[in-house]
Amino acid sequence: MKPQSWRSNKTRRFCINFFDPALVLLLLTFISPVDSCTKQERHSLLRFLAGLSQDGGLAVSWQNSQNCCTWEGIICGEDGAVTELLLASRGLQGCISSSLSELTSLSRLNLSYNLLSGGLPSELISTSSIVVLDVSFNRLDGELHELNSSSPDRPLQVLNISSNLFTGAFPSTTWEKMSNLFAINASNNSFTGYIPSTFCISSSSFAMLDLSYNQFSGNIPHGIALRNQFSGSIPPGIGNCSALRMLKAGNNNISGPLLDDLFRATSLEYLSFANNGLQGTINGALIIKLRNLVFVDLGWNRISGKIPNSIGQLKRLEELHMSSNNLSGELPASLGECTNLVIINLGTNKFTGELANVNFSNLPNLKALDFSWNNFTGTIPESIYSCSNLTLLRLSANRIHGQLSKNIGNLKSITFLSISYNNFTNITNTLHILKSLRNLTVLFMGSNFKNEAMPQDEAIDGFENIQGLAIERCALYGEIPAALTEMPMLKSDKIADYTDPRLFQFPVYVGCMCFQYRTITAFPKMLNLGNNKLTGAIPMEIGELKALVSLNLSFNNLNGEIPQLVTNLRNLMVLDLSYNHLTGAIPSALVNLHFLSEFNVSYNDLKGPVPIGDQFSTFPSSSFAGNPKLCSPMLVHHCNSAEAAPTSIIFTKQYIDKVVFAIAFGVSFGVGVLYDQIIMYKYFG
Repeated sequence: MKPQSWRSNKTRRFCINFFDPALVLLLLTFISPVDSCTKQERHSLLRFLAGLSQDGGLAVSWQNSQNCCTWEGIICGEDGAVTELLLASRGLQGCISSSLSELTSLSRLNLSYNLLSGGLPSELISTSSIVVLDVSFNRLDGELHELNSSSPDRPLQVLNISSNLFTGAFPSTTWEKMSNLFAINASNNSFTGYIPSTFCISSSSFAMLDLSYNQFSGNIPHGIALRNQFSGSIPPGIGNCSALRMLKAGNNNISGPLLDDLFRATSLEYLSFANNGLQGTINGALIIKLRNLVFVDLGWNRISGKIPNSIGQLKRLEELHMSSNNLSGELPASLGECTNLVIINLGTNKFTGELANVNFSNLPNLKALDFSWNNFTGTIPESIYSCSNLTLLRLSANRIHGQLSKNIGNLKSITFLSISYNNFTNITNTLHILKSLRNLTVLFMGSNFKNEAMPQDEAIDGFENIQGLAIERCALYGEIPAALTEMPMLKSDKIADYTDPRLFQFPVYVGCMCFQYRTITAFPKMLNLGNNKLTGAIPMEIGELKALVSLNLSFNNLNGEIPQLVTNLRNLMVLDLSYNHLTGAIPSALVNLHFLSEFNVSYNDLKGPVPIGDQFSTFPSSSFAGNPKLCSPMLVHHCNSAEAAPTSIIFTKQYIDKVVFAIAFGVSFGVGVLYDQIIMYKYFG
């Protein structure tokens, strides 16, 4: 009796004795379960297993049973055929065997987040069964080959090969054989050449394409058919994709203009060509065709001209990223008509005029606003203060003047504020107003308030959550207020509980995009009072700021000795006390600051030996220049026996290991993440 016919009759009544052992044995012998895979499928799966150098424990499950439908990661259909192979995040290593293409009912294959290497068998893309293929986040390499032009139509709908090591040209004719194609993610690889325009030739449902973080340039290889040629790098055929909702090709080498054909893809909701070489202007008559746009990122290109007034007709727009271009002119008042805007990022352009052209009170959802590094004039418009959901506001490096309005206190959610490099006045009033913002965590306000007096303690106390404070290049005179040494978040290693996903709605790039911060908690805790006219001694209480990662008091008129309590700052990575009038010796206990990777006390009046050992062996002589009374083997003035440092040099393996660690840490982290403390204000302040 066949298994299927037995199942169909299982509800019939049988006049037999089911407790007869002989009959039970006979039934078990001739009746096999319906969910048992075939011998061929089992053989194909075991060949895949044999190609793995690390199987993540699969062998235990796969070799203890003949029924592969019971194996880990395998799902079978009602007929017993293998339909899904789901082995994501299993620590698999080795190659992907083409034997998986022999699973004729396999519709979903997920091998993502493993350590698989080698090529991707072309048979897996061209199978007659696979609908979803995901091999993302592996180490697969090599090229993807075109399917044979005579191949029949293939059922593939979703292909995710992102975050691998694929190279070469991206297939073109392959997609003509897939009438159900819906989404392709090939981001974060090393594909070169041009972006094909064939995704929609057969499939009217193609909706998502992500080719970001590759090396596409638009150079068309010799011999490609004329129908695939285009001026620039955005293929004109992309406008034929009537169902296309997402198009991402950021971080490539794409050049040329935004071709008119792009604006025929009227279903687009998500458009990103960030960090390429796009040029030209934005056509105001064409952009209104993309009325469904929700997200636009054309930042880090060479786009020029004005933002057209017609942008106000993009009523669904939530995020506008156009930073680091050559855009100019005044902001269109119609920007305030995009009432769903959550993020506006127009930093590092050539905009002029006043921000008051836009009525920000019409943007109740606004959470992040970046107008830094432009040429805006006037004052901060009062309408900005009605954006009660605002968490990030960057107005640095413009020509904005005046005093902060007390209405900034309405921004109860703000965590990051930068007004550096403008012409603001009255620092005492500014700090008195800002301390009412209880969620404020990062405050940059340098290069303002020129030649004013450093505020007294009562204007500064109350900043409960400040983790980063920069008031540099203001020519402020007076002593360092004691209140600056009482900020709770700089005294404690405790990290503020910022789990709100609204924070940092876009990454803040530092140092030519080499580093980026996405969350407040990722920021190094810092205090920067450099380039002022501060006098008096460094307060002893500075040693209470035990959470500090970076302390900059350079280019002031500070005197007295370096407080011994500075050696309590065990998290310190950057310490810059250069260009002051400090006297006395460098505290020898500074060698115990094991994270210290950047140290500068040059051009003071320090004397005695430079501490010896650990990371101090890695600091250049320029860190101590301009102190003729200092002595060290690395300086012109060597120490005699009376001046010798009390710290002995122990040439042991432990000491050598510490030096090697200090060098490695100084290069990889100090020169990396902490380099941004030097140039932070161009990209971040």
